Amino acid sequence: MNNFTYTLLFNLCVFYQGTLNEQLHVPSAECRYSCDIHRSERSYSYEVCNRAFSKKKKLTRYQRIPNVERPYVCDVCNKAFIKNSTMIIHQRIHSGERPYACELCNKAFRRQSDLIQHRLVHSGERPYTCEVCNKAFSHKSSLIKHTRIHSGERPYNCEVCNKAFSQLSNLVTHKRIHSGDRPYICEVCSKAFSDKSGLNSHQRLHRGERPYTCEVCSKSFSQLSSLKRHKRIHSGERPYTCEVCNKAFHLKNHLISHQRIHVV
Repeated sequence: MNNFTYTLLFNLCVFYQGTLNEQLHVPSAECRYSCDIHRSERSYSYEVCNRAFSKKKKLTRYQRIPNVERPYVCDVCNKAFIKNSTMIIHQRIHSGERPYACELCNKAFRRQSDLIQHRLVHSGERPYTCEVCNKAFSHKSSLIKHTRIHSGERPYNCEVCNKAFSQLSNLVTHKRIHSGDRPYICEVCSKAFSDKSGLNSHQRLHRGERPYTCEVCSKSFSQLSSLKRHKRIHSGERPYTCEVCNKAFHLKNHLISHQRIHVV
């Protein structure tokens, strides 16, 4: 049996028999098989076989390996997998099944590894620290995404307009601008949104929630962006300037209205 076949058949950590704490703190470099415990430390994963990599180029190289048998096929979307267990996890995307629930907050997950990582939120443990600003994170994958703020790295490019993003999820959301896809629907008024955060903000209007409060005048808002715009009244900030006459405005729509004066 060659090393490649051996790696595919045994996707367990050599330290798996340790305690939960030991499992979480074995460096991923020492984990030879990209196990569930350490997969989160490798931010580039291949859904076909659930193998994960620390660098995108390693994932790309692995995807090019020919003649890998994938006998397990999803009956919904026909995607093929090397292992039956990986296909079962994949099928939960279609069924919505989330069998692993947090005993503290009842949040549920498709994979047990995701639940294990989630538990760090409740423990307050943040073992991964940014070397630039000392901000700490509970997951190494979160630290990797954060460091791109300092490095300016934007590895995810839109093939339509070439706009680049530091996170894959942001690229996925951005693509909906081009496709017009709005998969998140308000159950109250049927208004559709391209991302879940937009739907969540909108739903506060129906519930009457205003969680964002101005510390100066105590006025509250349903959206954080609305609070930020409001604060300019107190600070006097006018970030939007007319290129013709240099008049400045609190809000962008005020600038747009003003610019019509200059149009002949």
